[in-house]
Amino acid sequence: MTTVTDRAELRDALGLLKDREQVAERLLESSAKHSFDPDGELDWDAPMIEGKYYWPPELLSLYDTPLWKKMGEEQRIELSRHEAASLASLGIWFEIILMQLLTRHIYDKPLTSSHVRYALTEIADECRHSMMFARMIKTGGAPEYPVSRFNHNLARVLKTVSTTPGSFACTLLGEEILDWMQRLTFPDERVQPLVRGVTRIHVIEEARHVRYAREELRRQMMTAPRWERELTRISCGEAARVFSLAFVNGQVYENMGLDRHEATAQVKASGHRREVMQAGAKRLTDFLDDIGVLRGVGRKLWQSSGLLA
Repeated sequence: MTTVTDRAELRDALGLLKDREQVAERLLESSAKHSFDPDGELDWDAPMIEGKYYWPPELLSLYDTPLWKKMGEEQRIELSRHEAASLASLGIWFEIILMQLLTRHIYDKPLTSSHVRYALTEIADECRHSMMFARMIKTGGAPEYPVSRFNHNLARVLKTVSTTPGSFACTLLGEEILDWMQRLTFPDERVQPLVRGVTRIHVIEEARHVRYAREELRRQMMTAPRWERELTRISCGEAARVFSLAFVNGQVYENMGLDRHEATAQVKASGHRREVMQAGAKRLTDFLDDIGVLRGVGRKLWQSSGLLA
C-alpha cells in the first residue's frame, strides 16, 4: 500500500525528472556567455616571474612538514612547479575518464534533448581543459606526471563497469576537490600569472559541470534500483581512496632530489595536509551524505581515504 510519505517522495522524484531539461537549458545559456578559448585568452609567451610560486604554498603536499622547514624559498618554489605539473597531469587523466563516462551516459538518451546537448558541450569544455593543462605543464618546464600503472589500469576497470550514478559520483570527486584548490589559487598574487589564468578559466567553466553532475546524481539516487545505489556507494568510496593516493605523486620528490619514502611518510603523517584534503572535500562529502551516498562500506572507504573525518 502506498503511503502519503511514499506519494510525496514520488512527486519530488518526478519533479526532479521534469527539471532535467530546464537545468540543461540554463547551463547551455551560461556556456554561451562564459566559455573561453585558452589559446587566445592567456599569454603563453610571457616569461615566468622569478620568485613566484606555481601553486599556493599552503596547498603543497609537504607544507609544514620537517622537510618543508629545511627547504629554502627557491626549493619550495621548485616543489610548487613540479606539484602544479603533477596536479595538471592528474586533471588530464581524470578528464579523459570523465569524457568517456559522459558519452556512455548520453548513448541511450534522446539525441535532440538539451540534456544531451549540454553533455556534449561539457565534453568540448573538457577537451579544451585537457589541452590547456598540457600546455601549462610544457610552458612551466616541469615533466608530466602520469598516475601509477596500477591506478591507470584500475580506472580502466572502474569506468567500464561504472553505473550511471557511480559515474556522476566519481565525476564530482574529481572536480570538486581540485576546484576548491583552484578557487584559492587564481586570486593569489604569490602565484604565477599563467597558472592563475588557467585556474580562473577552469573554475568558471567547472562550476557548470558540478551543477550538471550534482543534479543528475541526486536524481539517480532517488530513482535507481537499490542494488545500483549500493554499488554506487562502494564504487564511489573506492574511487575516493584511489584519488586521494593519486593526489601525491612520489616521482615529484625524486625529481626534487628528496627521499621518496621519507617525503611520502611525512605527507601521510601531516595534520596540515589531512586538514587541507578534508577541507577540499567538505562541500562534496556534505552533499553526498545528504543524498545517501556515504553509507555502510562506502562511508568506511571514504574515511580510509583520509577525505572524510
